[in-house]
Amino acid sequence: MSNQKLFNVAVVGATGAVGEQILRLLAERNFPINELKLLSSARSAGSKLSYKGREITLEEAKPESFDGVDIALFSAGGDVSRTLVPEAIKRGTVCVDNTSAFRMDPETPLVVPEVNMDKINEHKGVIANPNCSTIQMVQSLKPLYDRYGISRIIVSTYQAVSGAGARAIDEMLRQSKEIVAGNEVEPQILPVGSLPKKHQIAFNAIPQIDKFVDNGFTYEEMKMINETKKILGDESLEVTATCVRIPVVYGHSESVYVELKQDFDVEEVKQLLADAPGIVLQDNPEEQVYPLATEAAGKLETFVGRVRRDLSNPRALNLWIVSDNLLKGAAWNAVQIAEYIAIEQN
Repeated sequence: MSNQKLFNVAVVGATGAVGEQILRLLAERNFPINELKLLSSARSAGSKLSYKGREITLEEAKPESFDGVDIALFSAGGDVSRTLVPEAIKRGTVCVDNTSAFRMDPETPLVVPEVNMDKINEHKGVIANPNCSTIQMVQSLKPLYDRYGISRIIVSTYQAVSGAGARAIDEMLRQSKEIVAGNEVEPQILPVGSLPKKHQIAFNAIPQIDKFVDNGFTYEEMKMINETKKILGDESLEVTATCVRIPVVYGHSESVYVELKQDFDVEEVKQLLADAPGIVLQDNPEEQVYPLATEAAGKLETFVGRVRRDLSNPRALNLWIVSDNLLKGAAWNAVQIAEYIAIEQN
């Protein structure tokens, strides 16, 4: 990205787990930055973070913070985005929002760069980053959708505790130590911090991510269902999801059953996946090669394996998809979008 004009960039939620990864990626990718603003809550304002060897003081995120800002990357929660994104747009800032605030807004592009990069050009000031578990699934299914068409998707997720924040990671590690030591644990965070009932996450699987809605699904599950249809541009798609929190620190795993509209050859499917941007095919059962969360952690790619024809439906496939939820599932996807915006403005 050399020989390009420089941009005034703001990162909102710079102290959070995703914000930290955004900063690291901007530095590693040598994003063309003129001035970098790190914005946070009033509580964190005044503290400092390092960027490319220099200290930058955090400022409280306010409407006037976006004066002169070209691109803002938001990762500070839906309420913050709903309040400040419109203010940033008024000031001419292009916003990349990592929350659910604008994802299903018909006027807002919902973008996974490997899937629908062209939609970025339709933005009216904000581009939404999809849910982490949606990103890795649609990225993996896009080449199959284009080649064969897809009629139905059934996904079960096995999601890392980092998706619930740093406190959830701490809780899992603390509980694990206590249980190994033979002590009782008192859950305080998961599955949902704002709900009264809590469950142990260590050595457990919790089939609830976010609150339940009236239809018996959770918000997380409905995000996957609705966002998949929007990203692929196909409201006729049949999608259902079950989202589960498991005691893994980084990396969401997904078991995906997908019904295709045409006959297929499994080897051709594997080749399509191997050739797809941002996808790494790890599929060699004889050598026990398949995607693992422990190996995907810290990597930008999405990993796909266990590719096999379904035994009961000859037009259906089963896949195992793994990706780092803080990187491709959040920070990296957002930085990819920002890079596209920067290129388009040169």
